[in-house]
Parts: sequence; structure tokens; C-alpha cells
Amino acid sequence: MLGLDLRAARAAWTVALLALLLYVIYLVRVPLFVFVLAVLFAYLLTPLVDLLNRFLPGRTRTPALALAYLIFVGAVVFGGGQLCSRIFTQAKSFTQELPGDIAKWQAGVDSSTTLGRLEADLIGNAQTVMAKDSRGLVAMLPKAGATFLEAGAKFMAVASSLVYVALIPILGFFFLKDGREMRRYLLEAIEEGPKRELLDEILVDMDALLAHYIRALVALSLVSFAAFGVFFAVTGVPYGVMLAAMAGALEIIPMLGPAVAGVAVTLVALIAGAHPLAVVVFAIAFRVVQDYVISPHLMGHGVELHPLLLLFGVFAGAEIAGVAGTFLSVPVLALIRILYLRLRKGRGLAAAAASSA
Repeated sequence: MLGLDLRAARAAWTVALLALLLYVIYLVRVPLFVFVLAVLFAYLLTPLVDLLNRFLPGRTRTPALALAYLIFVGAVVFGGGQLCSRIFTQAKSFTQELPGDIAKWQAGVDSSTTLGRLEADLIGNAQTVMAKDSRGLVAMLPKAGATFLEAGAKFMAVASSLVYVALIPILGFFFLKDGREMRRYLLEAIEEGPKRELLDEILVDMDALLAHYIRALVALSLVSFAAFGVFFAVTGVPYGVMLAAMAGALEIIPMLGPAVAGVAVTLVALIAGAHPLAVVVFAIAFRVVQDYVISPHLMGHGVELHPLLLLFGVFAGAEIAGVAGTFLSVPVLALIRILYLRLRKGRGLAAAAASSA
């Protein structure tokens, strides 16, 4: 009637609603990102809260939450403060000594050979890039907080305000305290039946994935920081704490972060007069162990994504939301995979039930 196709109208209405939803998400992207960080922060502290809750009396988790936050704040203030102080000192020294180091490097280059000409070109590029960006890097270091270095400063800059940063542990407290109740209310909003069971299964999978991913990612960053730190201390590479912190921070960016860290660490070691070949060998060896031994053990089978899909997600996330997008690209793709598999399984079970009936 009136030339209207109800099916086409429903499809157009669905597309319009989806477009409106995406637009609203874009408008609230900053507070939404803060909420996501708060959820990940809650997952990070959950094991400690559960452990303390076993030994503390009471029916609520509030005493365990309070004690867990005291332990976390103490670790950040005392451990992170000392670490950031050393990082900032080394970064300041690196910036001040950079022109002299590059001049010494340039003086020892033999431009008559092919390798020498390549080194000369590399020196020219290093002078151009580092002279432009090194002071900006040092200016960002005090804002990095106790957890991250360069990537952490850019990462927190997405929040655009210290108010948002301060909200992360506050929101995380409520997620830890009332997360189970939120999940129960969400399930009760759907009537009993296959849809509630499907939603329950999806929530269980998402909970396991996010908890496993964020804890494994933090563990990988700490392993990277410790490995590079010990190696630099043993071999006497200058600015070892700064470089190790950079390697650990860039571990949060899938695939591209470790590659950038390896190149940056080697370049700094070469400029500072260390042994670049030893740094390259160690970086490659550590990358092999990290990617094929440590990472599969920590990540398990929760994130089963093809490397090409991971690369696409990293570049797409960087294009959409910068460093925050690269950080969230892997869990977002893994969650989409979970939704797809669960929905396909649900449709298969419904089709099987209909055919048997």
C-alpha cells in the first residue's frame, strides 16, 4: 500500500538507528574510553581483591576493596615515584647529551664506503628527527604518571583532563563492588529462555576474555621492562632504565609497539656509543621468546586472531582513536569474534530445534 515495502522500511530504520548509535558513541568517546579503562582497571585488581576477601571477615567485599586500593596506591607512590624519577633524570640527560653523541658518531663515520654513506644518511635523519622531537618527549615525561612512559603520556592525554584520569580508579571501585549486581540486573531485564541463556554465555566469555587479556598484557609489559632493564644494566648501555621503560610501555601496542621499541633502543644504543649489535641480537632473541613462549602461555587461547587481522585492527584503531585505538583494537576484535561465534551457535541450535520439531 502506498508503494511502501515494510521489510525495506524496517531495514532502513535499523540502519538509521545503527548510524545514530555510532554517532552518539563518537560524541561521548572520551568518557566512554574512561569507562573502558575503569573496567580494565577493575579486572586488573580483581585477583588481589578476591585474595584479600578470603582472609577478611564480613559479607561484603568493601574491606578487601579498601585494602587492595591502599596496596595499589602505596605501590604507585613509592615504587612508581622512584622509577619515574630515574626515568626523567635519564631522559633529561639524554636530551642534553644528544648533540654531542651524534657529533661523535658522525666523526667516526667513513663516508668513502657504502656502509659509511648509509651511516651518514642515518645520522642526518637522526639529527633531523631527534632535534625536532626529543624536547617534546621530555616535556611529556612528567605527565606519564607511575605506570607508563612515552606511550603512557599519549595514552592518558586522550582523557584530556586530570579529572578523567582521577575517575578511573573511582569508577573501577564501583565496578569491583557492584559488578556482579550489574550483571544480574542486565540478565533479569530479559525474560527467561534462549535469549537470556545466550546473553549469559556471551557475558561469561567477555568477562573471561577481558580479565585474561588485561592481566596478560600487564605481565608482558613487566617482563619486557625487567628483561631489557637487566640486559642494559649488565652490558652498561646508557639510559637503561629509560629505554627499558619505553620497551615495556610500547608492549601495550600489539605488534607495532615492540618493533618500534626495538628500533628506538638500537638507535639510541648506537648513538650513545654502546654495542648496537649486542642490542639487536638481544632484542631479536627476546622477541622470539616473548612472542612464541611467554605470550602464548600468558594469553592462552583467549585471543585467537590472525596476524593480518591484528595488523588491520591496529592500523584501523590508530586511524580512529590514536594510541587508545591501537590499545583497544585487540580486545574489540576478540569481542566481535565472540559475539559472532555465540550468535552463530545460537542460530544453529535454534535451526536444529526447529527441524527436529
